[in-house]
Amino acid sequence: MSRARPLFFVLFLFSAAAAAYAAWQGQALLLAGATVFLAVIGLSLGGPWPWVALTLGALAVVGALWEMRENLTPAQGVGGLLLLLGLTWARLRERTNTRELAWQSQVVQAFTRGSERLSQARDGQAIIQAGVSLLSQLGVAPTLAFVAYQQGLPYIVAAAGDYAPFVDRPVRQDASGGHSVQADHWVDEQVLALLSRGRRQATHVAQVYGRDETHLGLLVLARPTSEHFSASEKEVISSCARLLGAQLGQQHANRNLSEANDLTLRALGAALERRDDETGGHTQRVVQLSGRLAQALGWDEEQGRALRWGAYLHDLGKIAIPDRILHKRGPLDPEERQLIQRHTTAGYEMLQDLHFLPAETLDLVRYHHERWDGTGYPAGLRGTRIPESARIFSIIDVYDALTNARPYKPAWSRERALQEIRAGAGTHFDPEYVKVFLQLLEEEDDARLVL
Repeated sequence: MSRARPLFFVLFLFSAAAAAYAAWQGQALLLAGATVFLAVIGLSLGGPWPWVALTLGALAVVGALWEMRENLTPAQGVGGLLLLLGLTWARLRERTNTRELAWQSQVVQAFTRGSERLSQARDGQAIIQAGVSLLSQLGVAPTLAFVAYQQGLPYIVAAAGDYAPFVDRPVRQDASGGHSVQADHWVDEQVLALLSRGRRQATHVAQVYGRDETHLGLLVLARPTSEHFSASEKEVISSCARLLGAQLGQQHANRNLSEANDLTLRALGAALERRDDETGGHTQRVVQLSGRLAQALGWDEEQGRALRWGAYLHDLGKIAIPDRILHKRGPLDPEERQLIQRHTTAGYEMLQDLHFLPAETLDLVRYHHERWDGTGYPAGLRGTRIPESARIFSIIDVYDALTNARPYKPAWSRERALQEIRAGAGTHFDPEYVKVFLQLLEEEDDARLVL
């Protein structure tokens, strides 16, 4: 198009000159051809040129009719009028098509970016934020909100425009209202009432449902102008609501499944403690400490869950250890120690059929007795070759074992145990994670002193 543009300008000037000549000479056929060609070239050039072409063509037609006014026949007059109308309609239609193409392009781009962001969202709040961002990019309304129920009350959980100050606030029923928010379950009127009338002259509400038709929330959109939402805009909003509902529904299903898995693994961990009851709550303590350390490290929900599940299951392989060895009071002989050490690989093998367990959990079960200097078991891994979850949990596991009584030792004091952990940095433990662990316990001690 850029290379052909000079040629289009030449043709534009030629057709304009031909139209002017036809108007001067009263050549109806030449006038019609020239003005139509002028309009086509103007549309091809874009920008202001379609309007220039329409103006020049209209002037040429009016000029021709004026020159022919004394001998003008009704047919010629009607023909000139139709030519004017045809040029005007062509221009208006071209503008409509341009707007529709621009809108479609905007929708495609917004949904492409929005779908990618939705697929990357890891929790419900991120999914909702991505959905609101998608609608904002579409530009259908400057003010919009996603409303959902939390603990029985409707909340604006994400918003743009004038609704932004109301995020995370409950939407309460107007005292003058004649119906109950709780009973109706639809809160669009209460949400819209948060805006002044001037800011919500045109509104639209779209319900958001999951795949099983569970009501997940609603989208409320408002415009400060009286221009109503078009059918195409409503359809796009509806598509966005369906996409948002599908993602939220899947996330809720995954969360419910994860919670069910968590309860199952917690019960399995409790059952293991009954088998190895001398540990006196070891599993629950290391699970809680793992959660606090994961938070201190800034881990996301999935990483924290993998560490927590590994803490539940880390001693699963002890099921295969005979009671005479597991509950032996006193030091183990080499053969007994070898049997005890097998619990890591035995637990790992037992968990192979639980396909929902992440690799980090399985790594923790198998390698949490490896040492930073390579002298641990079962594989003698060294340094960062030891999986991260195992490196972290080994600190927690040893700390709890030191600070609580075992058949072969009394409980150590907290200070003595921390000194042992600090001394093991760079030999037994990853020194960087030792720093984080010690800092976490120091901060918790300071918090207790303040309280």
